[in-house]
Amino acid sequence: MMQNVHLAPETDEDDLYSGYNDYNPIYDIEELENDAAFQQAVRTSHGRRPPSKTSLASSIGRPMTGAIQDGVTRPMTAVRAAGFTKAALRGSAFDPLSQSRGPASPLEAKKKDSPEEKIKQLEKEVNELVEESCIANSCGDLKLALEKAKDAGRKERVLVRQREQVTTPENINLDLTYSVLFNLASQYSVNEMYAEALNTYQVIVKNKMFSNAGILKMNMGNIYLKQRNYSKAIKFYRMALDQVPSVNKQMRIKIMQNIGVTFIQAGQYSDAINSYEHIMSMAPNLKAGYNLTICYFAIGDREKMKKAFQKLITVPLEIDEDKYISPSDDPHTNLVTEAIKNDHLRQMERERKAMAEKYIMTSAKLIAPVIETSFAAGYDWCVEVVKASQYVELANDLEINKAVTYLRQKDYNQAVEILKVLEKKDSRVKSAAATNLSALYYMGKDFAQASSYADIAVNSDRYNPAALTNKGNTVFANGDYEKAAEFYKEALRNDSSCTEALYNIGLTYEKLNRLDEALDCFLKLHAILRNSAEVLYQIANIYELMENPSQAIEWLMQVVSVIPTDPQVLSKLGELYDREGDKSQAFQYYYESYRYFPCNIEVIEWLGAYYIDTQFWEKAIQYFERASLIQPTQVKWQLMVASCFRRSGNYQKALDTYKDTHRKFPENVEFRLCTDLGLKDAQEYARKLKRLEKMKEIREQRIKSGRDGSGGSRGKREGSASGDSGQNYSASSKGERLSARLRALPGTNEPYESSSNKEIDASYVDPLGPQIERPKTAAKKRIDEDDFADEELGDDLLPE
Repeated sequence: MMQNVHLAPETDEDDLYSGYNDYNPIYDIEELENDAAFQQAVRTSHGRRPPSKTSLASSIGRPMTGAIQDGVTRPMTAVRAAGFTKAALRGSAFDPLSQSRGPASPLEAKKKDSPEEKIKQLEKEVNELVEESCIANSCGDLKLALEKAKDAGRKERVLVRQREQVTTPENINLDLTYSVLFNLASQYSVNEMYAEALNTYQVIVKNKMFSNAGILKMNMGNIYLKQRNYSKAIKFYRMALDQVPSVNKQMRIKIMQNIGVTFIQAGQYSDAINSYEHIMSMAPNLKAGYNLTICYFAIGDREKMKKAFQKLITVPLEIDEDKYISPSDDPHTNLVTEAIKNDHLRQMERERKAMAEKYIMTSAKLIAPVIETSFAAGYDWCVEVVKASQYVELANDLEINKAVTYLRQKDYNQAVEILKVLEKKDSRVKSAAATNLSALYYMGKDFAQASSYADIAVNSDRYNPAALTNKGNTVFANGDYEKAAEFYKEALRNDSSCTEALYNIGLTYEKLNRLDEALDCFLKLHAILRNSAEVLYQIANIYELMENPSQAIEWLMQVVSVIPTDPQVLSKLGELYDREGDKSQAFQYYYESYRYFPCNIEVIEWLGAYYIDTQFWEKAIQYFERASLIQPTQVKWQLMVASCFRRSGNYQKALDTYKDTHRKFPENVEFRLCTDLGLKDAQEYARKLKRLEKMKEIREQRIKSGRDGSGGSRGKREGSASGDSGQNYSASSKGERLSARLRALPGTNEPYESSSNKEIDASYVDPLGPQIERPKTAAKKRIDEDDFADEELGDDLLPE
């Protein structure tokens, strides 16, 4: 243990501490009392006498003050110590701080009314107003910011006048004046008061006392750019560029980018290309590369487009991903790595990377269809370039975009082929490709394949909200609403901003008749998508299901404010107002719906019934004629037209319409207008009616005999014929609404077929007026000319 201990040798070496006890005898104070020269100097003014030319030494060898020793003059030193005066020798007390004199007099109070104090207070108020203006601007209150800036400007002018009265003009605070004017100009600009902003900037720029004010010409150029005055904007940008020294490289690059943007908006792509080419040669960046690609696309130069895209792809991101990976098991290093993974710098890097990927993807989608003979070849070139760069992961995204382009061109086979190839790659691309395949098969109603690929997408990436939503859609299509809701909920747990899942779960709750939950989902979605017409319509629909028509109407009105030309929404509003009994409002919205889409049979039917209710026969005719054009195989529309002619008194036109309808539909019931006009054709039509009634009776007998196995009773057949005939209105039905009568007619979705086995009515009943009940079968009563005439005498007048 002692082998490493080395003792100092006992030799006569130099002592490290020698000399510390030696001192100059000048500092020896023990013999000062016996020093005659020192005592004489203390008692008399001998020590203050100017030294003689010959240096005198004290008794102990101390040189006198001012004596020259070794060529250096001894400096003058005081002989009176602090507190030692002549009075001390006479018995005065030791008082070096003069405390015996009493307390000091109080400080003189500042005069508040002095000009200097007023100037300082006013300057403080101006600074506070400028700060309040900036804070209001950052909070979004632009009007308050402008008011504060104006107040600061007014007070600053008062401050300048007061300073000129008190001090010289050179003492004016130029920095405060500059900040006040600059803030005022900025507030004018954000409030879109461009003329005032330009005037304020001109005041700053023309004042040569402000150093570096010329850079503000860039702000003036921005204002001219907003006003679309491109020539002046470029002029001021170039003036600002001349004011910036060459050492300030970043500012010069930004000004040149503004010049390039101005040239693009002005349509001068060649000049913009020159600016961006210079930027890419001096300091390449993403925005300049992206804009350069767009400019070459605008002029249609394929080769330059490729070169610009290659320049864009080589712009360095300057992001070090390795520093976010812990290289060792050191707990301290791991803590530091975890701390910086989500800090603000990391967020900025993510945003920069996302912006770069966005620019590259957009540029590729833009130039791919034009740089080669086909868009597929263009995409292949872009994919190869991306694979050779630092953005390798974007190659698969470009392949997916290629498949989407095939879908837009309705080339589904090529799209499916590409997606199936991508479905075999890594998990992220596999999930995206399977998700698109699932959506593709779902739109093609192939729910089995859609469900299969949705399962693949979910298994590849369980946190993919789009895959979970597609899986829920396939389950929803199979009617399992509870299970579909679970998939939608999981998608929302993974991504609360997945609006598709939130919308679909609202529809699911509506199917499950859980209207309150469905309404809650759509209201949440409305908070996210404020102007979505689909969401607003679903909210209105749920209120209608909840039997709250007033709220339904209110939400539908919001839909109309977003899409004022949607005929379905307008007709729905008309229907709700009709239920509420407001015929005028219902007519307004039904008419608007008809104006935008004049082919909706329900709207046409309602409008025709409305005009019949109001006894405007001529207007009702045009709607029924349009309905007969839309559904030419439906006999009831032509009968309605003829009936409207008859009710309006135009019997000849009505007769022509009936005849034309009879030619088109010879097996239908005939019409009795000939008797009203006293025409000889009445007997011919009566015979045809008799023949048709007999044919119908024979048909009914055959059907009845086949059904019962026997002939059955004649009375039952008559009753059956009566039940199968068209609905008859007695005299007591005069007060019923005409819309209800129209609904009693055959359905609009049942086309008329003369060769079908459908039973033909034995009599025609005018749906617009009451009819005297006629015989149901030809065997029950013989119809002759007198009987036919008697029955029609009461049908010319409308019910009151």
